[in-house]
This record gives sequence, structure tokens and C-alpha cells, in this order.
Amino acid sequence: MFTLPGVRKFYDWTHASLTLLLNHLSTIPATEYAKEVPASAFPPSHAQVIHIFNCEGFWIHTLQAIPFEDQDPANWPTVSDARLLQREVSMRTLNYLSRLSEQNLIAPTELHFSDGDVAVRTPALILHHILTQAFHHKGQIVSMCRILGYPAPDTDLNQFE
Repeated sequence: MFTLPGVRKFYDWTHASLTLLLNHLSTIPATEYAKEVPASAFPPSHAQVIHIFNCEGFWIHTLQAIPFEDQDPANWPTVSDARLLQREVSMRTLNYLSRLSEQNLIAPTELHFSDGDVAVRTPALILHHILTQAFHHKGQIVSMCRILGYPAPDTDLNQFE
């Protein structure tokens, strides 16, 4: 069902797609990047971008039983800042993937949360969640760009093969 090469490929495609989005976001005025969209339930684009990387960081840390602290979007206000955070988070994820075996990818793993909750999930499921969550929020951001008058180019996976 899941293989490490397949997960790595999907991971690379996802971050290439996020980079396309960041490239687009870098072309719009900074005030628009941080703007609340009227009648939208979504936070501003810059907060959603940081949320994408916070989620990835949280889950990769949780899989390794390492504490994680969310990054405050106010500390990463520009697209350049978001690119730095993307590189940091991606480096940690790729490091984790480089040490993960095929057997452990699909092995039930006990996850411990800071509130004391415990869950059992496979790393494959968590990685799938990280990637689909990134696309979910990327779609929201693309929609917000369109509403603000800055339609994004195609950022889907069909760009990469």
C-alpha cells in the first residue's frame, strides 16, 4: 500500500507544489499576503502557510516522541520567512524519512501528546495526513488569492511528471 520511495516522491511533489504557491505569494503585495479575506472563515494566507509547516513539524516530532512548539505566524511575516521555515521543517522531515524502514512505515506506533493523550497510528497514515493537509490549506490559500484579485497559477501535482 505505502512504500518509502512512494512516500518520499509524494513528499517531494507536495513541497514542489508549495514552492509554486510561495513563488506566487511572493508576487503579491505584503499587505495582501497578511490580509484577512472578508466573509472568509480562513485566517490570512501568511498564517495558513505557517500552519501548513507547523502541522508537518508537529507530526514529525510526535512520530519521534520529540516535543514541538508551534511557530507564531507573527514571527514569520514574509514569504521569505515562510521559505526559511519550509526548509527547516522539510530538512527535519527528510531526516526522519531517511531513518525510517519500510517495516516501520506501516507499523502501529504509539503517539504521545502534550495533553497526556495517547493514540496508535502508523507513520504511513501520519505522513498521508501531513501531505493531504498541506493540499487542503494550499487550496484555501489559492482561493483567497483569487478573491483578493491575485489568481494563482496551477499548483497541482500535474506540474511534476
